[in-house]
Amino acid sequence: MSVAKVIEISAASPSSFEDAVRRGIETASKTIKNIQGAWISEQKIRVKDGAVTEFRVAMRVSFVVSDD
Repeated sequence: MSVAKVIEISAASPSSFEDAVRRGIETASKTIKNIQGAWISEQKIRVKDGAVTEFRVAMRVSFVVSDD
């Protein structure tokens, strides 16, 4: 039986939501092992002078902490 943990992280990118997700997972993977999946709980953008300047995501990331 496996035991998993879920954490919430946020990430940002100047180019796209997809890039923000990739950056978030890559950064989380540096300190969290056994990441199994993630789901996006929120997407936001920042706007300045009528132009999108940043794409932000909040995501829940699951990872295995014990695998019997």
